[in-house]
Amino acid sequence: MAASVTHELTIDELARETGMTVRNIRAHQSRGLLPPPEVRARTGYYGPEHVVRLRMIREMQAEGFNLKAIQRLVETSNGAGEQVLDLGRALLGSFVEEEPELWTVAELEQRLGGPFDPKAFEKARKLGLVRPLGDDRFEVPSPTMLRAGEELAALGIPVRHMLAVAERIDRSSRSIAESFVRLFMEDVVGSDPAAHSAEDWQRIRAALERLRPLATEAVHAGFQQRMSTAVERQLQKLLNG
Repeated sequence: MAASVTHELTIDELARETGMTVRNIRAHQSRGLLPPPEVRARTGYYGPEHVVRLRMIREMQAEGFNLKAIQRLVETSNGAGEQVLDLGRALLGSFVEEEPELWTVAELEQRLGGPFDPKAFEKARKLGLVRPLGDDRFEVPSPTMLRAGEELAALGIPVRHMLAVAERIDRSSRSIAESFVRLFMEDVVGSDPAAHSAEDWQRIRAALERLRPLATEAVHAGFQQRMSTAVERQLQKLLNG
């Protein structure tokens, strides 16, 4: 059975988890953007709050915030900085990630119709479907995606075709997610977080709670429409020879 990933991470593990370098993590710590780790036996251990903070910093940078602006938000005396950070945590926490699982190469190949060549594993790694841990072990961030791949393998679909579809899903999902977050940040949060009152922040958090089901339902509805059109088109091709 696959083992769960621990919630205590060394700085190297934290770097792998967040896609950042150890150097950048230390730099964020020195700027006061990241709380210090819990130190035991001269080793620092980081928890889920550090993962969330680093991912949030990356999201804020992607939305145009530079590190100086993020630092000002953290240090601002009227509490707006912490409100924005809390909002970032809420944004990330609203779409909870799955609990990752650990699998060996042999287990992955058995479930997905292997053996696979190194190029297939490398593409899966770039797509974030697997994370190499060494010793022929991989972390699978989304067991749901793995189960979908298993079902496709049972239908005789080769892994290269699965990866091609996964690549399109990743590209489309990233674009949709960035559009929703940009919509929320620009039209609900606005460009001047420090101007918001406590009541404003309550309103923003309430809007966030409405965003999660709305985003999911909108994507699901759009996908259903596109699937219906695609199926009709393929059926017409079959009937017309």
